[in-house]
Amino acid sequence: PLVYATTPHTTPTTPDMNGAESLVRTLLASGIDTCFANPGTSEMHFVAALDKVSGMRCVLGLAETVVTGCADGYARMTGRPAVTLTHCGPGFANSIANIHNARRASSPMVNIMGDHATYHRQYDTPLTSDAEGLARAISHWVRTTPSAARVGADGAAAVQAAMTPPGQIATLILPADTAWGDGGEVGAPLPAPARTAVAPDTLRSVAQALRSGEQALLVMSGEALSERGIRAAYRIAHVTGAQLRAPTQLPRLARGRNRPPIDRIPYVVENAVKALAGTRHVILVGAKQPAAFFGYPNKPSVLTPPDAITHVLARPEQDMVGALEWLADELGAPKAPALPKIPSPEPVRGAFEPVAFAHTLGALLPENCIVAEDAVTSGRALLAPTMGAAPHDWIQITGGAIGHGFPAATGAAIACPDRKVVCLEADGAGMYTVQALWTQAREKLDVINVVFANRVYKILHGELLNVGAQPGPASNELFDLGRPEIDWVGLSRSLGVEATRVEDLEGFADVFRAACGRKGPFLIEFRI
Repeated sequence: PLVYATTPHTTPTTPDMNGAESLVRTLLASGIDTCFANPGTSEMHFVAALDKVSGMRCVLGLAETVVTGCADGYARMTGRPAVTLTHCGPGFANSIANIHNARRASSPMVNIMGDHATYHRQYDTPLTSDAEGLARAISHWVRTTPSAARVGADGAAAVQAAMTPPGQIATLILPADTAWGDGGEVGAPLPAPARTAVAPDTLRSVAQALRSGEQALLVMSGEALSERGIRAAYRIAHVTGAQLRAPTQLPRLARGRNRPPIDRIPYVVENAVKALAGTRHVILVGAKQPAAFFGYPNKPSVLTPPDAITHVLARPEQDMVGALEWLADELGAPKAPALPKIPSPEPVRGAFEPVAFAHTLGALLPENCIVAEDAVTSGRALLAPTMGAAPHDWIQITGGAIGHGFPAATGAAIACPDRKVVCLEADGAGMYTVQALWTQAREKLDVINVVFANRVYKILHGELLNVGAQPGPASNELFDLGRPEIDWVGLSRSLGVEATRVEDLEGFADVFRAACGRKGPFLIEFRI
C-alpha cells in the first residue's frame, strides 16, 4: 500500500499555485519522494517547484536512458515508483530502452514528459513530436494534462496507474503552459488497486496436476521470486518433486545461503530444451510460457516438450504468493522442509573463466548485498555457483535492451542506502549508459562496478552462428571493440569514480575485498 505523506505536502491550494507546484505536492502526498531527472526548457517550472516544496529528492542523470534505468532499479528494490522527468518527445525517446526493461520487470514508474505549450505546438518547431504516440508505444497509461487545474488530479491518477498490479508504466505529458499556469490544485492520493485472488477452481486444478505424479515444472516470476514466494514453491517441490525455474531474465530474485535454490531457464535453446525435457505439466506463476529469446532456423520457439500441458496458476497481477502458500498447505507440505546442502563457494585462482569467476564472486559477495547484472556472455554461468553465497538479491536486465546494469545499480543504491550494491556489466553494454557512473559519484553511492572488458560484442559471434550465418571480415568489424580499446579506468576516473584494472582472479579477489570494506562508488575493469 502507498504511504501517504502529511503536511506540508497537502497544504491547501493557494490562488497563485501553478500546475507544476501542485504536481510536486501531489506526488509527495501520493508517496513518491524520489525523482530521476534530465530536464529541459519545458520542464523548468517543475524544477522551480522543487525549490518551493521540500521533500522530493531529485537526482540528475546525464542521459535519459540513465534516468529511467535508475527508476527501474529503484522500483525493483522498493516496490513503489520513482518519478522521471524528461524533455519533450526526443528526450523521452532516449529513455525508452530502459522503460522497456522496466515494463518487462513489471516495475512501477511515473514518467513526466514535458512538452511545448499547448498554443505553441501549432508552429511545429524543432522539438515538436507525437508525444502521445511515443508514450503509448511503451506505457500502460498515458495522459496529456489540458490545464493547470487538472495537473494535480492527473498526477494522482498516474501514481495509481503505476501502482496497479503487477506494476505499470504511467506517462503524464505536461505542456509547459499547464505547468506555469496558475490555479493548480493538489490532487488527492488515490488508493492502489489490490492484487486479485486466484480462483478456487484454478487452485484445485493445479493441485490435481501436482498430485498426478507426472513431472511438473513451476515457472515463477515477479513476487513469486520473493523470499516468501520461493519458500512456498520449495515446499511444493519438496512433496511433489516439481522442478522450480525462473525466467532467463530475472526481475528480482531472493537467493543465497539458507534460501531455496532457484535456477534460471538457460538462454541457449539446446540447453533449455534439455533442462526441461520430460516435463508433463508446466505451471506458470506470474510468468510467461518458456520460449526462446529469438526465433532461430530449425530450432523450436517453445522450450518445453510439445505434449506438455500448460496451467496458469496465477497471472502477474494476481496474488501469486498467496496461491503458492495455499497449494503448499493443500498438498500437505511441511512448513519448513530442510533445504539442500549447498557448499559455500571458494575463490579460484588464475585467468578469467565464467564458472571460475562465479565461484570467486560467490565467495566474496557481502551479506545482504544487491547484485545488478547486465554481464551478457560473461554472466551466463553466474547463478548456479553463487547459490551458496551470502544472502542477497539479484536483479537483471529483463527486456534485452543492454545498458541496464549501471543505472539499475544506481537506482538500487538510492533505494537501499544501507546495502552494498554490486554491478556486473559487460563492456559493450556499459557504453550505452556509462554516464550513470557520474551520478554514482555525485550522489556518493555505495556501488562496486565490475566491467568485463573482453573488447568485443562476444554474444553476437554466437548469435551469428545460431542463425546459420558464417563470420567474415565485415561481421568481425562490427563486433570488435578493440580499435581503439576503451580505457575503463581512465573513463571511470573522468566521471568521478575511483577505478583500477585487474587481469586475473586473485587480483580481482584482492581488489573486490578492499572495495567491500570502503564506502562510495568504485570500478574494477577485469580484462578478459
